[in-house]
Amino acid sequence: MRPKIKITVLKKFTSKDVLGYDFKFPSGYIVKDCNVVQEGQEFIVEDELKMPEGFWRWAWVDIYRDVAILTMKGNFGEGELTGLKYSACSDGLKPVVFKLERIEE
Repeated sequence: MRPKIKITVLKKFTSKDVLGYDFKFPSGYIVKDCNVVQEGQEFIVEDELKMPEGFWRWAWVDIYRDVAILTMKGNFGEGELTGLKYSACSDGLKPVVFKLERIEE
């Protein structure tokens, strides 16, 4: 059985955070931050790399590789970084940063 992975939503950025101004489409719509997940929200990957219920599919595609490596007991560093990875979705106007942690049971 593979270890579980805890995904924590660390930071949601707005277009103003990224670009220095609110991005506005020609229609006048201003891009807001992600409305699918909230900072501090946690998800657990328990079932053989199945996306957790309520998680954002676009972000899941972006972080899936990192989650898979952690479930196979791979590491991205040593010491304090063992079993840990910071990853983000690829939305260039409103990215979200996630903390991925392997849960050793």
